[in-house]
Order: sequence, then structure tokens, then C-alpha cells
Amino acid sequence: MKIEEITGEMNDVSLEGEIVSISSPTQVRTKFGTKQVANATIKDETGEIGLSLWEDQINAVSQGDRVRISGGYVKSFKGKLQVAVGRRGKIEVI
Repeated sequence: MKIEEITGEMNDVSLEGEIVSISSPTQVRTKFGTKQVANATIKDETGEIGLSLWEDQINAVSQGDRVRISGGYVKSFKGKLQVAVGRRGKIEVI
């Protein structure tokens, strides 16, 4: 899937792209307890989209890495679409 094809609330999203930027991690309270999250931006030849990195995912990738996301999902956060990799999903450097 290409970034330009991503719309609204989607599940089982697979895509490849380059990590353009990663914010410093912040602590957030979730229904699963306090967790670390960092906001990243991923791009491909069709566009850019936000990427939520949680806990171990934060240190698994770096700016400039080309990554493959499988089993991700799309949500809206502060009016913008973001891809997240849940417990059933996977992010890997390629």
C-alpha cells in the first residue's frame, strides 16, 4: 500500500517507507498503564504520514531508516491521520 492510498480508520495496513523524523519520547497514560510514545513521520514516493512508535519500537528505528510495517492500523490524532503498529503488527528495518 502507498501512503496516498491511506484513508480514515483502516486496519491491517502494510507499507514501506523512510523514517523522516522522530520526536523525543513522552510518557502518556493509557488503559494499559503509563507508556512511552514518540511521534515519527514516514514517507514514500506518494507522500508522508505520521507514525506512532510505542515503547520498544522507539529505539528499534532511526531517522533515515527504510522500514516495512505490516499489520498496522490508521487512526486520527489531533485531526491528522497516523499509522500505528499494534500488538499484532510488526515494524522492521529493511
